Amino acid sequence: MKKINMTKKENQFNKYILLYVKGIAMGTVDLVPGVSGGTIALITGIYEEFIHSLKSFTFKNFKLLFSGKFKTFWETVNGTFMLILALGIGTGIFSMIKVVLYVIGNHFIITWSFFFGLILISVFSILRTVRKLTLLLFACFCIGATIAFFITSMSAVQTPNALWFIFVSGSLAVCALLLPGTSGSVILLLLGKYQYILDALNSFKIDILAAFAGGAIFGMLSFSHFLSWLLRKYHDITVALLSGLLLGSLNKIYPWKVLINTANNEILPWNIDSFSNHSLALIEKKVFPHTFEQMTGVNANFYPAIISAVAAIAIYTVIDTIAKKIHITYAAERRGI
Repeated sequence: MKKINMTKKENQFNKYILLYVKGIAMGTVDLVPGVSGGTIALITGIYEEFIHSLKSFTFKNFKLLFSGKFKTFWETVNGTFMLILALGIGTGIFSMIKVVLYVIGNHFIITWSFFFGLILISVFSILRTVRKLTLLLFACFCIGATIAFFITSMSAVQTPNALWFIFVSGSLAVCALLLPGTSGSVILLLLGKYQYILDALNSFKIDILAAFAGGAIFGMLSFSHFLSWLLRKYHDITVALLSGLLLGSLNKIYPWKVLINTANNEILPWNIDSFSNHSLALIEKKVFPHTFEQMTGVNANFYPAIISAVAAIAIYTVIDTIAKKIHITYAAERRGI
């Protein structure tokens, strides 16, 4: 009996470690324009639990906490799950910010190729959870893809740096974060606040970070109720829509793209600094690898990009297999098998 209990504790510990790693992945990719933490949550199998847990942070449940019923409150809001995931997300954001900025700035083709492969394989994997593909589900899939394609095709705008707008930016970014395929980083880029928020993180500007965090919390708690309702009432339709959002987001992370300055027809390889520079009237254009080299004089890194995408598919397959084994083992133990 003691050995069985130890095995259960070990498997539960492994589950928590894996959840923490997933949180790190969510926090890290939230820094990458074009990929959202919601995407990672969806492809790693924790999306629904994440959304339902967020939705449980209500005034009614907080009354349990304030009345001293801490254990009941903790269980109601799925506290252990949310704490471990939050620690992982925080670790990912603060430990990987300089790494992410470096790889996007210096190896953006290989970086986006990796995420391109990761999202592509995840679309097919997630669609397998739909019981039966109907015409309605296919239509929802196409609608999701169209929405994501439209959002990721928009141009950046110049916006104020007032704290109220930072609050609004946080709310909109976190709503995008919760939706796979609509990256919070992309929303911040479009709002002209991506580099501004990263600079605030690096410099630890309390007023800006507090306004942004307040907006993010407001957006997260309010939007999660809507998503939770959709997943509960219209599960397959929602999954089809989310899968479409993922597919449409590939438009943003296509590796070979250039920025054209319409003021003087100057052609630039895509980078964050140029995209965030509102003094330039820029158009983003996707091109073939050899055309990219001809237009920019920059190596297209075609074969390394293909290897990066294939590596992403392989890593996803391995992690997905391990996660399923741990989940099956843990579920069997909870049923007493």
